Amino acid sequence: MSGRPTTSPAPARFDAAITGVGMVTAAGVGVEQSWERIRAGAGTAASEVPALAGLPADFACAVTDFDPSALIERKQVWRLDRSSQLGMVAAHEAVADSGLDRDSWDATRVGVILGNGIGGAATWEKQHSVLLEKGPRRVSPLLVPMLSPNMCAGYVSMMLGALGPSLVTATACASGTTAVGMARELLRSGVCDVVITGGTEAPLVPSLISGFSQMRALADRRDDLTATSRPFDADRSGFVAAEGAAVLVLERAEDARARGARIRAMVSGYGASADAHHATAPDPNGRGAELALRAALRDAGVGPDEVDHVNAHGTATMLNDATEARTIRRVLGERPAVTSVKGVVGHSLAAAGAIEAVVTALTLEEGHIPPTANLESLDPELELDMVFKAGRDVRAEVAVSNSFGFGGQNAVLLFTAA
Repeated sequence: MSGRPTTSPAPARFDAAITGVGMVTAAGVGVEQSWERIRAGAGTAASEVPALAGLPADFACAVTDFDPSALIERKQVWRLDRSSQLGMVAAHEAVADSGLDRDSWDATRVGVILGNGIGGAATWEKQHSVLLEKGPRRVSPLLVPMLSPNMCAGYVSMMLGALGPSLVTATACASGTTAVGMARELLRSGVCDVVITGGTEAPLVPSLISGFSQMRALADRRDDLTATSRPFDADRSGFVAAEGAAVLVLERAEDARARGARIRAMVSGYGASADAHHATAPDPNGRGAELALRAALRDAGVGPDEVDHVNAHGTATMLNDATEARTIRRVLGERPAVTSVKGVVGHSLAAAGAIEAVVTALTLEEGHIPPTANLESLDPELELDMVFKAGRDVRAEVAVSNSFGFGGQNAVLLFTAA
């Protein structure tokens, strides 16, 4: 044996139809509100967060005017960590948007795969304080089911009566993208007919935000909170932490067409890789990110010169933006129009890739690429066709969405227009 890696031939292209979307972000509760602000590039939806008072970073992109009891029984709401609440509301909207009849579907063939990186962070922090202040007998018996990362998918499956596989992916900030990629595989393999997929995260608690601050990963601009998240800008200083959730309903394309469903876009390719480089810093050469991007292209049977648009990971950190820009340029050239939505909604960690998957689907459906908010002066080292200042009307046919996470986790989805 030569020891050289071999490349397997790509399987026949498989299109998973996106027939429903749901979203809860700092830009708004529901797809319509969130998309309107993202589409307008209306600035960072950041505000001071009382729970973070006194910290170096006391602001974040928090979801406001959120009342889960409108969709979840009030007696159950207090049993759920906020991350599960956000995911359940987004899932409810996505299933309603899909037009699927939950009373007539085969529940044994409906799966739920959500990305979640932190689990019930608020529950953990609150109950740890109870333990220290009041003793072990006052710790809630609901602690474990509220903080376990798998419970966001578990509760969605309970809400929907979905009896198929119920899984949570944890690939840090790539978790939501990984979940969508795995959901497509459940359809391709024939295990499921419908998969509810996406990501949810509620990380706005003092210990986590303090940890990110100590890493110097967070934006430090406080003079104007609407301008604090600045992806790809020469003056960027870090990401703005966020909470949020997004959920997509995926079906086989032929099934969706047969029932006359509205198809927003297709998930036609997926690629994943590891940097094998560093716990938190990306490989500066972008080798792992390139592997994932090329794998997604190969999976979809799409050439690099066919990609019209990139929804970038675009965290507004110095290293990540630079590495991603070099990778896009090296693999896709100068043709695709690039944007990042984190200038508006901040960085919601495991939910980020799911939010960006919904946005990419809407971009293809509407033929409009939203601008990168707060990008005033493109870093001269980043040679990309960035969409900024204003959105761009483009009838894009092929788009990719990148996600990269701690641990060198890389995941890329390729979308095609319906």
